[in-house]
Formats: sequence, C-alpha cells, structure tokens
Amino acid sequence: MACIWAKSMVNLRFLSVFFLFLLCLPTGGGQKKKENLLSEKVDQMMEWSSRRSVIRMNGDKFRRYVKAPPRNYSVIVMFTALQPQRQCSVCRQANEEYQVLANSWRYSSAFSNKLFFTVVDYDEGADVFQQLNMNSAPTFMHFPAKGKPKRADTFDLQRIGFASEQLAKWIADRTDVQIRVFRPPNYSGTIALALLVSLVGGLLYLRRNNLEFIYNKTGWAMAALCVVFAMTSGQMWNHIRGPPYAHKNPQNGQVSYIHGSSQAQFVAESHIILLLNAAITMGMVLLNEAATSKGDVGKRRIICLVGLGLVVFFFSFLLSIFRSKYHGYPYSFLIK
Repeated sequence: MACIWAKSMVNLRFLSVFFLFLLCLPTGGGQKKKENLLSEKVDQMMEWSSRRSVIRMNGDKFRRYVKAPPRNYSVIVMFTALQPQRQCSVCRQANEEYQVLANSWRYSSAFSNKLFFTVVDYDEGADVFQQLNMNSAPTFMHFPAKGKPKRADTFDLQRIGFASEQLAKWIADRTDVQIRVFRPPNYSGTIALALLVSLVGGLLYLRRNNLEFIYNKTGWAMAALCVVFAMTSGQMWNHIRGPPYAHKNPQNGQVSYIHGSSQAQFVAESHIILLLNAAITMGMVLLNEAATSKGDVGKRRIICLVGLGLVVFFFSFLLSIFRSKYHGYPYSFLIK
C-alpha cells in the first residue's frame, strides 16, 4: 500500500509540473507577441512622424494606433474640420498653432517616441467623432500611454485659447514633456514699424516749418483714448491667449459673440466692449461740452440730451453683458 501511495504522489507531482509548464507556455508567447506588436506600432508612428510633424489619421488608424493597446507612448489628437466646405475659420487658426507646436517638438533635441501629434479631420474620420460623442471642432485631446483619457485630458480651448504656448503648458501638465515653442520668423511687424516710422518722419519733414500740431491737446487726448479703449477691452488678452473670433453652435448654427464665462472672451466681444466704452466716453464728452460751453442755450440742451442718452443706453448695454458673464450679479439698468 505504501508503494502504491508513493507512486500516486509522484504521478500527481509530475502532472502538476506538467500543467504548470503548459500554463506558462501561452503566457510567454503572448507576451512576446505583445512586445512585437508594440514595437511595430512605435516604428510605424516614428516613420510617419519623420515625414510630417502632425500625423493624419482616419478611423482605422486612430483605433489601431491611438485607442488600442498595447501602447507606451502618449498621443495628442486634434479633432478638426479643415475642409473648405465646413467654413471653420477657427479650425484653420488652431491648426496653424498646432503645426507650430508639433514642429517645435519634432525638431527639438528632446524629441523621442514618447509623444506624437496627430489630427483627425471630420471628413476623414466621422466615425471617430461619433464614437467619442464629439459635436464640435476644433478639440484637443490627450490619450495617455496607460489607461483611458480623463476629464483633464481634454484641452479647455474656450477658456484658455489655442495658442501654441498654452497647448505646450497643458501637454507638460499631462505628460511631463517640456516643449519650447519656436515660431518661424515673422517680419510683418518689423516692416509695419519701419513704414510707420518712415511715415511719421516724412510728415515731420514736410511740416518742419509748422509743428504746432505736436502741441495739439485734442490730438494727444484722442490717441490716449484709443490706447485706453484697446487695453480695457482685452486686446492684450486676445494677443496672449489667441481666442476664436466667435463661436458657432454646430447643432443649431447660432453664433455667439459673447463668451458665457467670466474667465474667457471672444475677439468679437472685445470689439463690442471697445465700441461701448467709446460711446459712453463720447456721451461724457458731450455732457461736459454742454455744461462748460457758452453757446446757444437750445443747442447746449440738445447736446446735453444726446450725451445723456449715449451714457444711459450704452452703459445699460455694457452692464447687461457684465451680468451675462458674471452669473448671479443682481443689478441691472434698463436692459436685462
């Protein structure tokens, strides 16, 4: 009996070792297959990236190289609609900034296979838009090397704008990859400044015998007001953040010129604020003129009424815009 029991134990141990060996076989083969697939995907992405900084993708490429595992690299995807029939001017502007950022990464000394820039156009990958329940463009998303994208992996374009520097900062927060933005040289500003200096110099030369206009207080006041209107309307913020001119709702086609958040604005919004401030200032100037001038009383009364009307109406309009951006602000005047 002891001999039979011993043989049984030997057989059980042999079977256990044999089954463990069988279990290890597919695991090792699957791991090797996974590594080969990953290497193939990285090599293909590097090849595409060597041809152009931004890799164009359709639905099949997106699902294979961006969505499907295995993947040890991060992918930045711009979902856009660049075809002329889409009439998306914001998409073209955002694409220019995106190309600047991708080129800065592609030709930097830190370039590696850990980050790739891609683009999915609606007309080439409408199924991707449907899969992600995406109904607006442009949209920037980060697909991390491991796991699924989180809420912070979608770039807040409406609040931050699409300037290359802002995109680079967002990418650094999501991937720890630092990209120094290099913009191609733009000589338009230098040429414009040279023309302005030449124009002013020519004007001073022609009027060299009569330079009284330099001491004209009204002219200097108008120039100062123009600078003040430009700065208070947010032109500098537009230059830094690069927001879109306006926003068109893709569902109903309605165009919004005023941003609904107090943390952002559209370019059109700054133009509207500039005109409102100018109209209110004009009203104040007319009120001052009516009070200080010594002309006909009837004429002064008309000027006073016009100035008062400008101040009251346009200040009410300005206050209503303020209420629409700062939700919960309790005060209004004439226009709600």
